Amino acid sequence: MSFFVETLVGGLFAGVMYALVAIGFVLIYKASGVFNFAQGAMLLFAALTFVTLTERGVPFAPAFGLTALVMVVMACVIERLVLRPLRNRDALTLFMATLGLSFVVEGLAQLLMGTDVHMLDLGIEDVGIEIGGILVSQFDLTAAAIALILVAVLSIVFSRTSMGVALRAVADDTLAAQSIGIRLPLIWRVVWSVAGLVALVAGLLWGARQGVQYSLSLVTLKALPVLIIGGFSSIPGAILAGLLVGAAEALADIYLGPLVGGAVSPWFAYVLAVAFLLVRPAGLFGDEAIERV
Repeated sequence: MSFFVETLVGGLFAGVMYALVAIGFVLIYKASGVFNFAQGAMLLFAALTFVTLTERGVPFAPAFGLTALVMVVMACVIERLVLRPLRNRDALTLFMATLGLSFVVEGLAQLLMGTDVHMLDLGIEDVGIEIGGILVSQFDLTAAAIALILVAVLSIVFSRTSMGVALRAVADDTLAAQSIGIRLPLIWRVVWSVAGLVALVAGLLWGARQGVQYSLSLVTLKALPVLIIGGFSSIPGAILAGLLVGAAEALADIYLGPLVGGAVSPWFAYVLAVAFLLVRPAGLFGDEAIERV
């Protein structure tokens, strides 16, 4: 029984890491209705920028602040050069723009910071801690705490502030929001900046776990099942779906893997996502699409 609980807890912690990546997608989708394919490239760029600064002797706090500033500047540049010229275009056009943007960001990262693999030490030991007879990872505990704090801050900002009200208005009806004086370019800059900061936090945690390298951008593929299951427009949905995917993967690997003669975790989450698409296409907390004719 203890082995089952340890496997479940480990899967839940992994799910928190998935959800942290998915939140960046949710933020931009809520504001523009666009799936931001460049989120993985932003995560990679943030992690590379931070580790490059620390390797050159910049202390942790200033390096974090400078990297956050870089991500905000990047958001402003993206809004001005990519999003503003494509305003009022359909979602598919904007998606293709973010697809091209992802290659531009990755190429820029390679040009400025090279292609070497970097080890990232955040000062968090990845050792086991026994809690209630269950062995858990100290790194996973810390990552989960950081993710929960980040989600709490975002929830307060987007539910209790005027900017949050404006964001919800844009998400509900862009044209109506513009008609009452809400500036869409400002909303996009803010949301992309916040998504960049989320990418920075996620990039540091994932980079500390598996090294800062170009395959780090592929971690966003793990966020796709989370988004499908939780709903593209719900932060609580991303958290719950992340926990569900992480736990399901861990348990399936242990109990289903021996039956099929191989690892299950690389593909099991996608099977789960397809099942949700068949039963509930909008996800657990996603908004149902309403078409008026």
